Amino acid sequence: TMKTLTVTALLCAIMALTGAAERHLVKRSLLCSHGWTRYNSRCFRFIPRAMTWAKAEKNCLSLGGHLASVHSVLEYHGIQTAIMSSSFNHPNTWIGGSDAQEENQWFWSDGTRFDYTIWANGEPNNGEGQQHCIQMNFGDAKAWDDVQCWTKLPSICAKKKGVQA
Repeated sequence: TMKTLTVTALLCAIMALTGAAERHLVKRSLLCSHGWTRYNSRCFRFIPRAMTWAKAEKNCLSLGGHLASVHSVLEYHGIQTAIMSSSFNHPNTWIGGSDAQEENQWFWSDGTRFDYTIWANGEPNNGEGQQHCIQMNFGDAKAWDDVQCWTKLPSICAKKKGVQA
Protein backbone atom coordinates (compact mmCIF):
# COMPACT_ATOMS: atom_id res chain seq x y z
CA THR A 1 0.00 0.00 0.00
CA MET A 2 0.95 3.63 -0.33
CA LYS A 3 1.18 4.10 3.46
CA THR A 4 3.67 1.21 3.80
CA LEU A 5 5.72 2.54 0.90
CA THR A 6 5.87 6.03 2.48
CA VAL A 7 6.92 4.65 5.89
CA THR A 8 9.59 2.45 4.25
CA ALA A 9 10.96 5.39 2.25
CA LEU A 10 10.99 7.55 5.39
CA LEU A 11 12.88 4.86 7.37
CA CYS A 12 15.44 4.49 4.56
CA ALA A 13 15.97 8.27 4.49
CA ILE A 14 16.45 8.39 8.29
CA MET A 15 18.96 5.52 8.18
CA ALA A 16 20.88 7.16 5.32
CA LEU A 17 21.03 10.51 7.13
CA THR A 18 22.11 8.85 10.39
CA GLY A 19 24.92 7.03 8.56
CA ALA A 20 26.04 10.27 6.90
CA ALA A 21 26.05 12.09 10.26
CA GLU A 22 28.14 9.30 11.84
CA ARG A 23 30.64 9.42 8.96
CA HIS A 24 30.84 13.22 9.35
CA LEU A 25 31.61 12.84 13.09
CA VAL A 26 34.34 10.29 12.39
CA LYS A 27 35.82 12.53 9.71
CA ARG A 28 35.68 15.53 12.05
CA SER A 29 37.60 13.69 14.79
CA LEU A 30 40.49 13.32 12.33
CA LEU A 31 40.72 17.10 12.07
CA CYS A 32 41.87 19.69 14.58
CA SER A 33 39.61 21.89 16.67
CA HIS A 34 39.21 25.58 15.86
CA GLY A 35 42.41 27.55 16.45
CA TRP A 36 44.65 24.50 15.98
CA THR A 37 46.78 23.68 12.91
CA ARG A 38 47.16 20.07 11.77
CA TYR A 39 50.53 18.58 10.89
CA ASN A 40 50.60 14.80 10.34
CA SER A 41 48.89 13.13 13.32
CA ARG A 42 49.02 16.12 15.67
CA CYS A 43 47.42 19.52 16.09
CA PHE A 44 49.45 22.59 17.05
CA ARG A 45 48.40 25.90 18.58
CA PHE A 46 50.57 28.99 18.96
CA ILE A 47 50.00 30.84 22.25
CA PRO A 48 51.20 34.46 21.84
CA ARG A 49 50.93 35.34 25.56
CA ALA A 50 54.41 35.30 27.14
CA MET A 51 54.69 32.89 30.10
CA THR A 52 57.37 30.93 31.95
CA TRP A 53 58.02 27.40 30.62
CA ALA A 54 56.09 25.78 33.51
CA LYS A 55 53.07 28.08 33.08
CA ALA A 56 53.15 27.46 29.32
CA GLU A 57 53.14 23.67 29.90
CA LYS A 58 50.24 23.99 32.38
CA ASN A 59 48.36 26.08 29.83
CA CYS A 60 48.90 23.42 27.13
CA LEU A 61 47.68 20.75 29.58
CA SER A 62 44.49 22.77 30.14
CA LEU A 63 43.98 22.71 26.35
CA GLY A 64 44.35 18.91 26.17
CA GLY A 65 48.00 18.80 25.11
CA HIS A 66 51.60 19.55 26.07
CA LEU A 67 54.26 21.95 24.90
CA ALA A 68 55.26 20.62 21.48
CA SER A 69 57.86 17.90 21.05
CA VAL A 70 59.81 17.76 17.77
CA HIS A 71 60.85 14.52 16.06
CA SER A 72 62.13 15.51 12.59
CA VAL A 73 63.27 18.47 10.52
CA LEU A 74 60.03 18.30 8.52
CA GLU A 75 57.98 18.42 11.70
CA TYR A 76 60.08 21.36 12.95
CA HIS A 77 59.32 23.25 9.73
CA GLY A 78 55.63 22.35 10.12
CA ILE A 79 55.65 23.81 13.65
CA GLN A 80 57.43 26.94 12.40
CA THR A 81 54.74 27.29 9.71
CA ALA A 82 51.98 26.99 12.34
CA ILE A 83 53.64 29.78 14.37
CA MET A 84 54.17 31.93 11.27
CA SER A 85 50.55 31.57 10.12
CA SER A 86 49.36 32.74 13.54
CA SER A 87 51.95 35.41 14.41
CA PHE A 88 53.26 36.43 10.95
CA ASN A 89 56.71 36.20 12.53
CA HIS A 90 59.26 33.74 13.94
CA PRO A 91 59.28 34.69 17.65
CA ASN A 92 61.41 32.82 20.18
CA THR A 93 58.89 30.24 21.40
CA TRP A 94 58.78 27.59 24.15
CA ILE A 95 58.70 23.94 23.11
CA GLY A 96 58.47 21.01 25.51
CA GLY A 97 62.15 20.13 25.95
CA SER A 98 63.83 20.36 29.35
CA ASP A 99 66.88 19.08 31.22
CA ALA A 100 65.86 20.63 34.56
CA GLN A 101 65.99 17.29 36.41
CA GLU A 102 69.55 16.40 35.33
CA GLU A 103 72.00 18.44 33.27
CA ASN A 104 72.16 17.41 29.60
CA GLN A 105 69.51 14.69 30.02
CA TRP A 106 66.92 16.24 27.72
CA PHE A 107 63.34 14.98 27.65
CA TRP A 108 59.98 16.04 26.21
CA SER A 109 57.14 17.02 28.55
CA ASP A 110 54.78 14.77 26.55
CA GLY A 111 56.88 11.69 27.36
CA THR A 112 57.91 10.91 23.77
CA ARG A 113 61.50 9.99 22.85
CA PHE A 114 64.00 12.84 22.56
CA ASP A 115 65.15 11.59 19.15
CA TYR A 116 65.83 14.77 17.17
CA THR A 117 67.65 18.06 17.82
CA ILE A 118 68.32 21.25 15.88
CA TRP A 119 70.49 23.24 18.29
CA ALA A 120 71.83 26.65 17.25
CA ASN A 121 75.61 26.88 16.93
CA GLY A 122 77.23 26.63 20.40
CA GLU A 123 74.01 25.40 22.06
CA PRO A 124 73.04 23.99 24.46
CA ASN A 125 75.51 25.87 26.64
CA ASN A 126 73.68 25.99 30.01
CA GLY A 127 74.65 29.66 30.38
CA GLU A 128 75.38 30.53 34.03
CA GLY A 129 74.38 26.96 34.93
CA GLN A 130 70.69 27.87 34.81
CA GLN A 131 69.42 27.17 31.28
CA HIS A 132 67.18 24.11 31.34
CA CYS A 133 64.31 24.75 28.90
CA ILE A 134 64.25 24.94 25.08
CA GLN A 135 63.19 27.91 23.01
CA MET A 136 62.87 27.52 19.24
CA ASN A 137 63.33 30.10 16.45
CA PHE A 138 66.55 31.30 18.13
CA GLY A 139 69.09 33.39 16.22
CA ASP A 140 69.65 33.66 12.48
CA ALA A 141 69.33 29.90 12.01
CA LYS A 142 65.90 29.89 13.77
CA ALA A 143 67.12 26.85 15.72
CA TRP A 144 67.04 25.77 19.40
CA ASP A 145 68.61 27.40 22.43
CA ASP A 146 68.59 26.41 26.09
CA VAL A 147 67.35 29.30 28.22
CA GLN A 148 66.29 29.98 31.82
CA CYS A 149 62.87 28.39 32.39
CA TRP A 150 61.57 31.51 34.15
CA THR A 151 61.98 33.55 30.95
CA LYS A 152 58.58 34.63 29.64
CA LEU A 153 57.98 33.60 26.02
CA PRO A 154 55.12 32.67 23.71
CA SER A 155 54.62 28.91 23.34
CA ILE A 156 53.44 26.20 20.96
CA CYS A 157 51.13 23.45 22.22
CA ALA A 158 50.57 20.07 20.56
CA LYS A 159 47.93 17.38 20.95
CA LYS A 160 46.80 14.31 19.04
CA LYS A 161 44.11 14.83 16.39
CA GLY A 162 40.59 14.49 17.76
CA VAL A 163 41.54 15.28 21.39
CA GLN A 164 39.24 17.90 22.90
CA ALA A 165 40.21 20.11 25.85
